[in-house]
Amino acid sequence: MPPVSQLQGSILVKRDDVVVAAAIAAGCTPDTRFQLASVSKQLTAAAILLLAQRGALDLEDRLGRWFGASPPEWRDLSLHQLLAHTSGIGHWHDYPEIDLARRVEWEELLASFHRRPPLFAPGARWHYSSPAYVLLAQVAQRVADRPYAQLLAEEIFAPSGMERTFAGSPGGRADVAPGHGPDGELVPSWDLDMVNMGAGDVWSTVGDVLAWLDVLRVGRLIDEPYRTLMLTTRTSTGRGPREDGYGYGWFTGTLDGEPWFHHSGQNAGFLSFAGCLPASRRRVVLLTNSEAIDRGTFDTLLSVALR
Repeated sequence: MPPVSQLQGSILVKRDDVVVAAAIAAGCTPDTRFQLASVSKQLTAAAILLLAQRGALDLEDRLGRWFGASPPEWRDLSLHQLLAHTSGIGHWHDYPEIDLARRVEWEELLASFHRRPPLFAPGARWHYSSPAYVLLAQVAQRVADRPYAQLLAEEIFAPSGMERTFAGSPGGRADVAPGHGPDGELVPSWDLDMVNMGAGDVWSTVGDVLAWLDVLRVGRLIDEPYRTLMLTTRTSTGRGPREDGYGYGWFTGTLDGEPWFHHSGQNAGFLSFAGCLPASRRRVVLLTNSEAIDRGTFDTLLSVALR
């Protein structure tokens, strides 16, 4: 059993249909919902891929199709490049003027993005970008002609059996974990309805995330070739064997020589991880509402969970 006393949250690990590790820290229950942070990106990618397999869009479509008023250097960026983090658009630290906790209207947020040109020519290299996924969420809701949170609820959460999962601000929902900072203090949430929509806006439980991993593992919901495009390397990250590639919303690589796909996340007050090793049919989910745990301890918990 992983040392869950070091983690304010929940862990769930399964091999085949057998639970090999499950632990819930004090103050949490199986129904406790945590912010998935950047683990949310795979759900954004799934929404785009579902629309692609229906012919509503193409992965080589350019941003200019939806954001025609963009600067010239933005218009030819493709959905593929946004999904794979090869667009050249920066990450949050490249936009220090954006307050991740302050809600703004879309026009203001887009203007902030536009004020800084891409960091490199589209497709030239890999650079992780949450703003790219914010743009993808905007594309998805425009193509689907419904709010992004509703799109995820109807097209991904419901058919995947993710009954406790939702996107955006919690409103009056129950079993929502409060976020805690590095010193254990309560911290305000980032804005999840606009600024982080598509990049880190989903709330879920360990059980629901594991159900989602199984949907992908067994090939439900997303058809070929889109499922393979999502879960296999589209570009190199140069980060070493555990995450040397990126698909669509997933890091790819090997763990102890076995291929896997996985993603971690960090929002204010939350850390998250979801991973799957298809060959050994192992799946692991770690969710916590505290930044007090350091990365070394987090990695130790993961290693113990996967033994």
